Amino acid sequence: MATTIKFVLGAIFWLCILPVRADVEPRVIDIPTRPGITQRLLVLAPPSPKAAVILFAGGHGGLQIAADGSLGWGKGNFLIRSRQLFVDQGLLTVVIDAPSDRQSSPFLAGYRQGPEHAADVQAVIAWVRQQSGLPVWLVGTSRGTQSIAAVATRLSKADGPDGLVLTATILTDPKAPPVTAMALERLSIPVLVAHHELDACSHCAFGEIPRLMQKLDGLPHKKLLSFRDGVSRGDPCEAMAYHGFNGIEREVVGQIAYWLLSR
Repeated sequence: MATTIKFVLGAIFWLCILPVRADVEPRVIDIPTRPGITQRLLVLAPPSPKAAVILFAGGHGGLQIAADGSLGWGKGNFLIRSRQLFVDQGLLTVVIDAPSDRQSSPFLAGYRQGPEHAADVQAVIAWVRQQSGLPVWLVGTSRGTQSIAAVATRLSKADGPDGLVLTATILTDPKAPPVTAMALERLSIPVLVAHHELDACSHCAFGEIPRLMQKLDGLPHKKLLSFRDGVSRGDPCEAMAYHGFNGIEREVVGQIAYWLLSR
């Protein structure tokens, strides 16, 4: 607990007292969530942040962030490799790892839609709001979309995020509820969907997008961003395929930031 307090106090000092420079190094922060559990974050701050985003990787989600900020897994994930692009758009950018009790296989697999995950993310949202005073958006890619949609439908409006960004959304899944099967009608926050029209991952066919957008019909603010450019390499469900917006990261992040900041 003493180590956690030191991390939190260090974060407060860094975010609230030190002048923020464009070349500020990322900071690793551990915050308490559930009893005896901590959540590790990698935090990057632009000079004058306009909003905050919490980035959720796909796959098993176990980034294994080290104390020096290096990653044990997920370096190539679309959101993780693009984190500086979010900072460049004026967004306080928080990369979230698996919690301290999920730091070995299967990490977040089978966990993303449960109450413990929602409790961890709720604590992170509250911490970011307390430290920054900014609106907080959850941004997920691939299986990260299952995390953020499930969390947002579990949490109250006061405790939940100010908005969601779903990229390369899981639209069908025989092993766990896809985003399209979740109670999205409970949401009242803005939701942005970004999807590659040529995404060949079997869980993310663009032909399923109308079903997702129909479930968002009741929202006052929703939008679909679709893309066709880029380069596809390797496994169609991996980060260097169209599924991971390979080659168009700057364009995708730029359009996400523009819509998010206009809410």
